[in-house]
Amino acid sequence: MKQLRNLLNKTLSILAGGCFIVMVALVCWQVFTRYVLQNPSSWSEELVSYVFAWMALLGASLVVGERGHMNIPILVERMKPAGRKFFAIFAEVIAFLFAAIILVYGGVQITSLAMGQMTSSLGVPVGVFYIILPVCGVLNMIYALLNIYDITKGHISLATADEGTK
Repeated sequence: MKQLRNLLNKTLSILAGGCFIVMVALVCWQVFTRYVLQNPSSWSEELVSYVFAWMALLGASLVVGERGHMNIPILVERMKPAGRKFFAIFAEVIAFLFAAIILVYGGVQITSLAMGQMTSSLGVPVGVFYIILPVCGVLNMIYALLNIYDITKGHISLATADEGTK
């Protein structure tokens, strides 16, 4: 399981970082064409927005893998370890269901609908850019299952900060 997690983390880091590099290059190209060539590049502006969405979703999948999603632990931290374990698993089940229903099911629906619509500057079906939704949904589901496994096996510490200092 650890090897799968490491492989996913490395792959997503490379893809998200690659998206960032592409974005920087495209924005530099936009600035160059606008101010030096006096002929703004419309396709690069459109592509930057899609690459940004891809980078954000890939990065969000990385956060799910690290269990870094936002939470308010004030009640859970006051519980006994068994209660913390239950709620940690419950949170991962909710994340799994969200990914399955919203990202995978909804993403497949919107991707297939958008395949008939073309982007204005690039001339590519919009659905090609929306495909990242179900892909990241599957990644989030895999991470949620890995997190549940690691929680049940005790590989993920659920101790509070106060318990670590006692």
